Amino acid sequence: MELLIKNAKIVDWSQSFIGDVYINKGVIWEIGKSLNNNCETIDAKGLTLLPSFIDLHVHFREPGFTNKEDIESGSLAAAKGGYTMVNLMANTKPVCSNMDTINYVLNRAKEVGIIDVHQVASITNNFDGRDISHLDNLHSSVKIISEDGNDVMDSKVMLNAMAKAKEKDKIVMCHCEEHLLSKVDTRLSENTMTWRNISLAKFTGCAVHIAHVSTKESMEYIIEAKKNGINVTCEVTPHHIALTNNNYRVNPPIREKEDVEFLIKAIEEGWVDAVSTDHAPHTAEDKKNGSPGISGIETAFAVCHTKLVKERGISLSKLSEIMSKNPAHIMDVKKGQIKIGYDADLVLVDTEKQYNICSDAFRSKGKNTPFEGKEVYGSVVRTLKAGKTIFNQI
Repeated sequence: MELLIKNAKIVDWSQSFIGDVYINKGVIWEIGKSLNNNCETIDAKGLTLLPSFIDLHVHFREPGFTNKEDIESGSLAAAKGGYTMVNLMANTKPVCSNMDTINYVLNRAKEVGIIDVHQVASITNNFDGRDISHLDNLHSSVKIISEDGNDVMDSKVMLNAMAKAKEKDKIVMCHCEEHLLSKVDTRLSENTMTWRNISLAKFTGCAVHIAHVSTKESMEYIIEAKKNGINVTCEVTPHHIALTNNNYRVNPPIREKEDVEFLIKAIEEGWVDAVSTDHAPHTAEDKKNGSPGISGIETAFAVCHTKLVKERGISLSKLSEIMSKNPAHIMDVKKGQIKIGYDADLVLVDTEKQYNICSDAFRSKGKNTPFEGKEVYGSVVRTLKAGKTIFNQI
């Protein structure tokens, strides 16, 4: 399949110019100006061409909770949001603790055939907090292990899991929460476990990714660890950088203005590796009953573009770096940059399009969002996966 995209503003982490991109056999074949190829052509004048986004932290709820989301509805939502690859959490039913369940998810994603999917495995078997023997049976295709919202409370178990992950060349993704402290103070809970998990990573040499950092202190620990050469990466969510003093139920909670300012400063200074959505769709009834989470994969670009680029003057190239290039590097895939030979996973956006978020238009089953009615800038017009259109606003 051949495709020529002409007259776009081409932006990734390292470049910004008006030009053309020629796609052949699912990869970026040629980049330049005034390209002419006898094939399907998209005139993208007035639009910006970015590498498509990669989400390191997503819940598609299948198997077990398909009333909230399933792989097809989640994939459609991702495509609408400009994403072509997602990293799915293990808190399904059954828990993704073995290759049978993991392969079920991967095979379903291939059947649906919209986006690329990586399935995370649990750190402990069925989230029991103790048994890590299943880690020896994971295929090398499993790149990340995580206990998701549970964290691992027993530090010796986590130490052993990190040592095993180091041996198996896997990343440990940490939801940092000391549950015994959560009802005392959620900030103390997050900060305590961020420090512990970084300390264990330093001891074992394991690669650790800190999920949804929300406090100033946790980010300070991460910055110090990076300065000291510890193998740690981190992510922030759109809702933790766009909202303050908000009671909408998420875990970790929406923090204070001081935290938001520090997280944005960390983005500006290059300490934040990724924006991840923690896309967590719920039914209206579950949300009413207190289930934490946001259906965020369809609003992430607009929220981040509005907050970081429009309001704070951060470059679109920097946003592309943390939504595309760095996540691709963490996942070890040839995506996230507009370079010859890279996968033609791209997104056309109208950066000047101003509109109000409406959850009724979500493709996700989850309509749970604190951004209902929020005025934002930046609309995904078309999403391309290997040069094939998987979402088209027109």
